[in-house]
Amino acid sequence: MSQDLKEAALEYHAKPRPGKLSVEITKPTKTSRDLSLAYSPGVAEPVREIAKDPENAYKYTAKGNLVAVISDGTAILGLGNLGPLASKPVMEGKGVLFKRFAGIDVFDIEVNSESPQAFIETVERIADTFGGINLEDIKAPECFEIERALIEKCSVPIFHDDQHGTAIVTAAGMINALELQGKKIDEAKVVCLGAGAAAIACMKLLISCGVRSENIYMLDRKGVIHSGRDDLNQYKAMFANETDKRTLDDAMDGADVFLGLSGPDLLSAEQLKLMAPNPIVFACSNPDPEISPEVALATRDD
Repeated sequence: MSQDLKEAALEYHAKPRPGKLSVEITKPTKTSRDLSLAYSPGVAEPVREIAKDPENAYKYTAKGNLVAVISDGTAILGLGNLGPLASKPVMEGKGVLFKRFAGIDVFDIEVNSESPQAFIETVERIADTFGGINLEDIKAPECFEIERALIEKCSVPIFHDDQHGTAIVTAAGMINALELQGKKIDEAKVVCLGAGAAAIACMKLLISCGVRSENIYMLDRKGVIHSGRDDLNQYKAMFANETDKRTLDDAMDGADVFLGLSGPDLLSAEQLKLMAPNPIVFACSNPDPEISPEVALATRDD
């Protein structure tokens, strides 16, 4: 990022008022009667109705149009684990997108949790406040267990954006690109650089769309994920193929699709030339910090 853009970004977030979100009042509050309806004694009536039937919360409160964007700050964009407070500008940014493009209100919540279980318990206890929960920037593999547990425990929809938001957009784009290039989805050879939450979710969805698992070459910081490795967690192991490919160069040879879900500047022009004719290249704008600087140096064109 250029110095001018850095300065502009900081000024944008700081002035004229810090942050990007605010709370607005949706009912009249000019008279004493208005205030008596908004708070005591009038507020007692919707309280009683919700106590009778919890579904009435959607009728009498903002619950149905309120989403929580929640993070523990362990995988902030491509910046890694910088802590929950540092993730706040990102969570506010996601709130801006909800409000600007869908008219949905957002509370951003940054959880300082000492463990995945503590995070799960925190979110579970506050979930009924909201109509839905958007999990954001939580590192893999913990994010998989966190999402699974919250789906089981909470009565409102749970969505992990880094997984499913990225996967949905990627799958739609890839299906369209393959059609335009005259390639069949069940024959396409796919290279996925990155093995974090977004990468794993993208590959799982692409398999459900017709990509064959044996045609996927996923790479983490140690290179191609293959069946001979004994250092794989259960999520990476799903993509371990019988192959003699070990490096990014090996994987790119004859590939139809490249999907970048790690960090910037990792694919060189020479590696792009190794791909099959009419290649398809996707670069995720919200990458997982999965690839180490050593791999970046090894694959960058310098």
